[in-house]
Amino acid sequence: MKERASFKINRKLNVWHDHGSGKGGDLIDFGTLYHNCSVSDLQERLSGYHARPVLSFHPPTVPGNLSGANSRLAGEKKETTEGKIVVLDSRPLVAKDLLDYIEKRGIPLEIAGRFCKEVDFLLYGKKLTVIGFQNNSGGYELRSENFKGSSSPKDVTFIDNRTDDVAVFEGFFSFLSFCTVNKNLTAPLSNCLVLNSLSFFEKSRSLMEQYKQVHLILDRDNAGMNCTKQALQWDANRYIDRSDFYRNHKDLNQWLIHHRQSQEQKPRIGRKL
Repeated sequence: MKERASFKINRKLNVWHDHGSGKGGDLIDFGTLYHNCSVSDLQERLSGYHARPVLSFHPPTVPGNLSGANSRLAGEKKETTEGKIVVLDSRPLVAKDLLDYIEKRGIPLEIAGRFCKEVDFLLYGKKLTVIGFQNNSGGYELRSENFKGSSSPKDVTFIDNRTDDVAVFEGFFSFLSFCTVNKNLTAPLSNCLVLNSLSFFEKSRSLMEQYKQVHLILDRDNAGMNCTKQALQWDANRYIDRSDFYRNHKDLNQWLIHHRQSQEQKPRIGRKL
């Protein structure tokens, strides 16, 4: 089973993003995070590599500006919103390319429209329109055929269906897939917790353990399976691994896409999760 990398680098913009931890930024952000140090400490650390200097905190000298009056001091980080996602507007889903992408992921439009919005945002001076899934703090998980990101603040999304159990998902397409698989269910769905990043898994333990049963519907990659194993060590009676339902697939949405045609041809949707 091939796994999709969660660490992305945009060489054109010189930025990175780790979807597993929900963190990202430029080279300086990576250096301070990797070495667990401040910007000034990172500068001092890098200054020791005299043999082959590969990084400079000073901008190149521009002819006609030799005084350096507008140059930044070494180690000083310029405050700018240019590289941050700025949400401009949200509305019901109507754009055809987004609706086509939702259908490609095997999600009925009535289910997607219940939980998702069409979101305009600005990034590096460019306006983009994508599918937005809102978290509890007002930020969005942002997706399209060609974009994956999130706006601040980053947080989980909790859907309260007033039951005594909770189903836990890593990403919102797995949650939408769960709603799709159970769309003909007459009883209320479980409460649903969408982590939006595995970095919130352990932080959400107190919330999960408010419920008698916790159904883990996490990705079947190394990170997701490690979280499942950790939860079973916490309390094997409370936490239940439901990923066997979509075995041989990375996540529930991949399973749904793979079986969509057979579900349309046969009454297989009777299988519930």
